[in-house]
Amino acid sequence: MVAAAEDDLDKQHADEGYDELDSYIRRKKKVPCGDVYEAARAGDIDRLKILLESGINVNARDEWDSVALYYACLAGHEDAARILLEGGAICSEHTFDGDRCHYAALNLRVRRLLKLFEARPPPLAPLPDSLRALFFRSGQNHRFLDPTLGDTGNFDADELGDPVGPDIVFYAQGQPIAAHRAILSARCRFFQRKFEKEWKSRSEIRFSRNRLSFHALFRLISFFYCDVLDVAVDDMEDLLRICKVCGCSGLQRVLEKELVHQKFADYKSLNTDDDSLKRFIMQGSSLPDEERLTWAMDRLFSLLKHKSFGEEKVDGGQDFADICFLVEDTSFRCHRAIVAARSDYLRTRILRMGEFSGAVCVPEADGLEILEERDLSADVFGKVLRYIYTDVLEEFELEQAEELLDVASRYLLFPLRRAVADAVYPHLENASPAELCKWLLVADMYGVTRIREFCLDTIAVNFESFAATSEFKALLQRLPPPSGDTSTRTTIPNAPGGVKDDSQGNLLDDLRERWLEAEGAELDQRDESARDFDKVLELLRSTAENDDTESLELV
Repeated sequence: MVAAAEDDLDKQHADEGYDELDSYIRRKKKVPCGDVYEAARAGDIDRLKILLESGINVNARDEWDSVALYYACLAGHEDAARILLEGGAICSEHTFDGDRCHYAALNLRVRRLLKLFEARPPPLAPLPDSLRALFFRSGQNHRFLDPTLGDTGNFDADELGDPVGPDIVFYAQGQPIAAHRAILSARCRFFQRKFEKEWKSRSEIRFSRNRLSFHALFRLISFFYCDVLDVAVDDMEDLLRICKVCGCSGLQRVLEKELVHQKFADYKSLNTDDDSLKRFIMQGSSLPDEERLTWAMDRLFSLLKHKSFGEEKVDGGQDFADICFLVEDTSFRCHRAIVAARSDYLRTRILRMGEFSGAVCVPEADGLEILEERDLSADVFGKVLRYIYTDVLEEFELEQAEELLDVASRYLLFPLRRAVADAVYPHLENASPAELCKWLLVADMYGVTRIREFCLDTIAVNFESFAATSEFKALLQRLPPPSGDTSTRTTIPNAPGGVKDDSQGNLLDDLRERWLEAEGAELDQRDESARDFDKVLELLRSTAENDDTESLELV
């Protein structure tokens, strides 16, 4: 009955011209040069899109300690609130910003939108998502990801022997936290100094029960992995003390300011939930660059590069590398855990090094094992390795794009495949017919939908021009004839756990459909037009075969 009443209220608003008034106000309050707060307050959708694409922190606070989502909810701009939520704005219950947005929402539609996104945390980028999975892969850490499991239990010492598992265990209040030295050292100078001196040869670190909170330390270490802090309000003061010791000044300032909010927020007047359930959620984008995950991993990669090639000297101390990849007589120092977390293929290779024909287990000068990679260049592997560590794809020559796509498919790095496609796409506008034919084959082979669709559309619209080129005739010889049967097409690997995409069918079948759309054929004539198109393709194919035969006879 309550939901029905809310629907009636919404309908009444619409009947009274509420939508028209809201649209009028939005048009009158455009802020083409305003900041994200002004754009959210005015409901300026175009401006918000520009600001989010520029990489602005969507959860940043203004001088009145308000976030952009609060202004959008307060003004009742549903579309603006949706864009901010899709961009990563936090609206979870039991958080200061989340509760404030819920109770400030002007209308029921905005409240429903907040409820919809409430159960959907902001998606993580590929790097923090992989490292988060690495952290919670440990049995003891996973207990706090699954609420159905208890908090008691003994740490499995065999995990320390896992080639891609944790290499250090912290005990606080008698409970273990498994972690990796390389990641903690890259994220925090305090841990770096400790691992290089006092904790250098230790695999277990035990803290005093009365001096350190386990839950606060656990949330800080998990934050180092995924760049998202999710901590209970009751543990924030303990976490603040740890940040002071570790020198996390940016996080310390955020916690100090948030504790002031929590102190003066009258939660009991808003709801009757237990205060122990309230949480503080923060994204790493709220912190200075030097305290963010991407900066730390880039610094770690630069240190590895310096020690491998003697380039780009950086003040980073020990790199904690534990494996070396050999590509074209070039060595690449790296970390088993990080590489395995990003690529299931590389994880399998590392775990079964001696079973692959391309693997050589030869100890290096400093004790590292070598894993040899073949059929790719050292330059491309270096770019792939940097992407693995930083989620950043270096600039590359167009001639390297196909090799990058091949490595991305081989290593099951599907985000890298998308990044390569995004870098290649702007160059297709000025590509020649020969280049577009080449890119069409490459895109179809590696399942790059964006490039494949562009090439098909371009060829369909300019079919007569392409049909006159030798490159298009050569393309026809390499493709199966149009039949609609996808069983003859090579299966493209899909993301682990993903749903198989069967939308990419026979290439010439898809080209025929695009050509029919471009020609605007009438519905009752589509079958006849399709047959005519197939005849033209067959004629072009036979012409190309005759040309090849004549050229061979001349030779």
